[in-house]
Amino acid sequence: MAAPAKLAVIDADAHVVEAAQTWEYMDPEDRKYRPVPVEIPGETRLQYWLIDGKVRGFRFPAHTPAQLEELSRLAGRTMTTPKEASEMANVALRLQHMDQIGVDVQVLHNTIFIEQVTDNPAAEIALCKSWNRWLADIWRQGQGRLRWSCVAPTLSMPDALDQIRFGKEHGACAVLMRPIEGNRQLIDPYFYPIYEEASRLDLAIAVHIANGNPWLTDLFRHTVFQAAAFDRFRVPTVMAVHDLLMSEIPMVFPKLRFGFIEASAQWIPWIFNEARKRFKQQGRPWPENVAEEYRLYVTCENSDDLPFILKYCGEGCLVIGTDYGHTDPSSDVDAIKTFQERTDISPAIKRKILHDNPAALYGL
Repeated sequence: MAAPAKLAVIDADAHVVEAAQTWEYMDPEDRKYRPVPVEIPGETRLQYWLIDGKVRGFRFPAHTPAQLEELSRLAGRTMTTPKEASEMANVALRLQHMDQIGVDVQVLHNTIFIEQVTDNPAAEIALCKSWNRWLADIWRQGQGRLRWSCVAPTLSMPDALDQIRFGKEHGACAVLMRPIEGNRQLIDPYFYPIYEEASRLDLAIAVHIANGNPWLTDLFRHTVFQAAAFDRFRVPTVMAVHDLLMSEIPMVFPKLRFGFIEASAQWIPWIFNEARKRFKQQGRPWPENVAEEYRLYVTCENSDDLPFILKYCGEGCLVIGTDYGHTDPSSDVDAIKTFQERTDISPAIKRKILHDNPAALYGL
């Protein structure tokens, strides 16, 4: 009897960190929109992007290797990654590091678009086109192991649909949507053409923690840094789940899959209970397994109480990621290995979270 095939472990939340190379894919006429890196010196160098004359987009502080080691020590999680691998200057090095951390496939998400990059449609089109071309090039070098979530310039719907089609042809397995896009929420009918095209092309909608409303991100940009990041990015993502549950979207697009990425999963019992109460008040039947029926997937973390959460969402909802390349509270380069060592989860459920569920979410 042949040995069973090795389980392909899928990291559902990994990142690329944008650098100068990202914008080398711009058309000549678009280079006036090329982001300019800006740094403020200090013990930790603060980094920003200057885009179309404004500080926009999202960039992490430039930690030294020693600072990353100290952050990892304090958090009790590994956050250090080779710079050339995080910025994809050396794709082969990224693949080698994936081998070391026990990951076969990574799904790559952006960093810069966690916040709005511009309110100028022409600039947004230029930035998205260059970013998607960069990821297409990374995918070509990735030996089938590097898939990605494409970015769509939602200020111009025809161009957004063009970029989604380009992504599908060049290794993308999802379309990025922020919980809030400018003054529109995820459930706004304005985005229905994106949902229709993603559904037609068998692409997931990846709702990564983010906030595309500059006023709201500025409101929560207060001095308590970790609290500010939670307010700006995680809370809107959880709100978007409740909005989606209460909306018509799961019925209007009956094949569309949604992944809610990097907000942990501990909120699932709360949000599902809140939606269930509102279903009852409206006289709507609550599905036996709402995550399965509505095709919802959520990235969990090793700090989550998974046995408790599984009672609410079932075995087919959860995926897991490393947040590779970032240094926030979700980042854990060794998350896969730590998860595999857990004793409170059965091997069958581990297989679902490590492979079956992310493969279903991303159509891999």
